[in-house]
Amino acid sequence: QLQVVESGGDLVQPGGSLRLSCTASGGTFALHAIGWFRQAPGKEREGVSCITWSTDSTTYVNSVQGRFTISRGSAENTVYLQMNNLKPEDTAVYYCAAFRSTSSYCKMNDPFTAWGQGTQVTVAS
Repeated sequence: QLQVVESGGDLVQPGGSLRLSCTASGGTFALHAIGWFRQAPGKEREGVSCITWSTDSTTYVNSVQGRFTISRGSAENTVYLQMNNLKPEDTAVYYCAAFRSTSSYCKMNDPFTAWGQGTQVTVAS
């Protein structure tokens, strides 16, 4: 059964950059869609971005469009989230999730089933 683990969270100043990694074990991301979600204190979890491995199709929430980039790693078990021009409102625990998909594109409300434990991103001066 596919399992995922996030890494790369840190404290960064506003305007800074971070790259989060999502690594799969027990399988690969081939034939899967992979998503990044975040949850800030006192707020509901929200979808940030997703990618369909087979087609490299990507989706972004409006608030991160143009600042965040989701991408496939060179190996079939890694997905990255490059976050640039970070803002304090990006502070949250970021989660990676995946599910087996035959679709050519992904949506943030897709049935993601394999979830990681999360990595903390804090944007503060």
